Amino acid sequence: MGFWRLSLTFVEEKSEKMNGESTRQKKVGRQVQRDLGDIFREASQELFGGKMITVTRVRMSPDLSLARVYLSVFPPVSPEEFDALVNVHKKEVRFRLGQRMRHQLRSIPELAFFLDDSLDYIERIDDLLKK
Repeated sequence: MGFWRLSLTFVEEKSEKMNGESTRQKKVGRQVQRDLGDIFREASQELFGGKMITVTRVRMSPDLSLARVYLSVFPPVSPEEFDALVNVHKKEVRFRLGQRMRHQLRSIPELAFFLDDSLDYIERIDDLLKK
């Protein structure tokens, strides 16, 4: 019986490594996603010129020091406009995130913002299928 329990534990650990993110990374990522969503909603007028920014996904590094944040912007913007829009205010957004998460994490992760174009990709596929 001990052998089966041991092998089951090994399989669970291996599947977690193959999946990519640990439970802790997923939990912290979800919390960062919620808090950043609130920050972007509250600060959209003053920092981002009234554009609606949605946090679609957050991926945390294994040591929780880097958060790769995927954003969707409405109305759609070019990648150059996205860099000018979001990366200019990166320090302000991280500061506000730190104020919200200061009792939950030892260090606030660095933020790397990426434009999530998956919705545009889905829309293009729908257009092609309709033709």
